[in-house]
Amino acid sequence: MAEKENCARVTRSMKRRAEAAMGQEQPATKKRVVLGELHIIQNAVVPANNKSSAVEPQVQKRGAKAKAKKALPEKKTETPTTPDIDSTSDDPQMCGPYARDIYDYLHKLEADPDRRPLPDYMTKVQRDITSNMRGILVDWLVEVAEEYKLLSDTLFLTVLYIDRYLSLKALDRKRLQLLGVSSMLIASKYEEISPPHVEQFCYITDNTYDKDQVLKMEADILKALKFNLGNPTIKTILRRFARVTQESYKDPNLQLEFLGYYLAELSLLEYECVKFLPSLVAASVTFLARFMIRPKSHPWTLSLQQYSGYKPTDLRECVLIIHDLHRSKRGATLQSIRGKYKSHKFKCVATISSPPEVPTDYFEDLKE
Repeated sequence: MAEKENCARVTRSMKRRAEAAMGQEQPATKKRVVLGELHIIQNAVVPANNKSSAVEPQVQKRGAKAKAKKALPEKKTETPTTPDIDSTSDDPQMCGPYARDIYDYLHKLEADPDRRPLPDYMTKVQRDITSNMRGILVDWLVEVAEEYKLLSDTLFLTVLYIDRYLSLKALDRKRLQLLGVSSMLIASKYEEISPPHVEQFCYITDNTYDKDQVLKMEADILKALKFNLGNPTIKTILRRFARVTQESYKDPNLQLEFLGYYLAELSLLEYECVKFLPSLVAASVTFLARFMIRPKSHPWTLSLQQYSGYKPTDLRECVLIIHDLHRSKRGATLQSIRGKYKSHKFKCVATISSPPEVPTDYFEDLKE
């Protein structure tokens, strides 16, 4: 018992000495830092202590390196001459701080060969389908989109999927309509909140194809496109150009905006427009819409040239093709889009006439 009491006394005395020693060295209190204040302390110097002699040489080395860096010439980063059109928008969906980077990425994406249809697939790949059949299919799909109240983005994606698939696989004309409804089914799932059911697409073809056939074609399309479905379309780019265009008007010109959308949908009918990038078609549509609203004013501006990346000379061929479409020199029998944009909902823009010719001097390069 005596030995146990002695051990307990020794243990208690050791504990008291340890507590006394810890009391002499009080732990340093940690300062809580708001993330916004981090820049204040990022170059803080360690306070002097017993190891100051070892720290000072390191601080001196850092100072020497900083001076050396200042001595080197700094790389000049090119900044745009004007702020991005979306950076001044109050709409958070415009993603103002990132808009320029987003559209630069979209321009790279639209030029990706794996996401582009062949410009001459009708002659190189297809044997039983003609450009006229393609136009009839697109015209009918416009009616389907109106019947089911689908977004115009869904329509543009549908036509792009059709062209990409026909660039890869030869198709029998009897299955062309099946390709159309299956492509619209995929585009609806990609764009719509509540896409139509498969049975509705079967019904719209008067049950020419059953559910299994539509689903099988859907799978074939997805495999052929390697599930690369997120393509920028004409409508995607046209929204941006429309905002730039409105800058020259005191009040938003809805007629000009709807006219651009009308001309963009007309371009879907023409096989000759397949070879153009969506951004070039969007720029051409903007050019032509401005010309039709104000024929005596030059339709292109330096601001539009900067945002689009296209000069008037780049747009000439595409503008003239769409101008012929509007004047019914091409696709005159295809009336779905024309009928759609004659409604008051779209400001009756399909009834706006266009001068017979676009002046050649409008296609000359702009002078700053």
